[in-house]
Amino acid sequence: MSKSIDYKTSGVDVHKADAFVDRIKSLVPTTFNDQVLQGIGGFAAVYKLNDKKYLASCTDGVGTKLKLAQKVDKHHGIGIDLVAMCVNDLLCVGARPMFFLDYMAFGKLDTRVSEELIAGMVDGCKQSGMALIGGETAEMPGVYQDGEYDLAGFSVGDLTPEEMFSEERMSEGDVLIGLASSGFHSNGYSLLRKLVKDEETELMKELLEPTKIYVQIFEDLRKKFPTALLATAHMTGGGLDNIPRMSENFDYEINYWPTTAEIAPVFKTILQRVDIPKEELFRTFNMGVGFTLLVKKDQAVSVLSHLHENKVKAWRLGEIRQGQGQIEMTAAWS
Repeated sequence: MSKSIDYKTSGVDVHKADAFVDRIKSLVPTTFNDQVLQGIGGFAAVYKLNDKKYLASCTDGVGTKLKLAQKVDKHHGIGIDLVAMCVNDLLCVGARPMFFLDYMAFGKLDTRVSEELIAGMVDGCKQSGMALIGGETAEMPGVYQDGEYDLAGFSVGDLTPEEMFSEERMSEGDVLIGLASSGFHSNGYSLLRKLVKDEETELMKELLEPTKIYVQIFEDLRKKFPTALLATAHMTGGGLDNIPRMSENFDYEINYWPTTAEIAPVFKTILQRVDIPKEELFRTFNMGVGFTLLVKKDQAVSVLSHLHENKVKAWRLGEIRQGQGQIEMTAAWS
């Protein structure tokens, strides 16, 4: 039986969070200097070291997916999630990952759990070509209960001025290509946890599939097609609404979306349990697309063919038009 429940009633108000970001946009920039090229509101911040080299940085956590990991005592994938949530954001400004740091807070330190988490981070960093160079572990009884923990990750990458994405290169007709997600990644879990019964431990383990890391795919495309990639979007909190973060001066026409038969099977299992409008689904979950590329229209066919030849599941989602940052979803979806 499906449930009439949405992300807000599960305890997460995305619109309230967006309003918070809007309010602090006037406060945070008072700390900026001329070296800050991109700050709050982007996927990652960009800082100018000199005329030839920029640094990109970002931070993120794993959210309430942690609660499922703690319930079934599986933590390695959470370490991968932590890296993925950060490093995929670095790609959205065109940066190469360099190094990663972590922060772990426990009610009471459990060395077995912490070692599993670190092993996952090491796995994620190896997938990303990053060094795990430091971190901090805290015990905070009274803030967290025994068996509870929280995590935060911090990643830094570098890029040249030419590698930084710019909307000046974008034009009407350029093509949106979606790369498959490995599952729900690390967003929407406040809602997902309400849709899973306590005894469904195998389903919980499916939902713990780590967030896919797109670094190798991204670097391969940039090497093979050095002028094709124009912008990218990491499909995290807000789902489809991440795509207009590429530029507010274009509208995004989505005329195709993969069906539940084409994406991770766990989506079908979960979506049968929830009764909310299509628009809400696409603004809560990644719906099978974890990362979106904007590709030059004259190279889109070649890029998509290359992805398919290399066994990367990807779809042509649509194209862009001059506009005001709106999503136009005309895709039939089932």
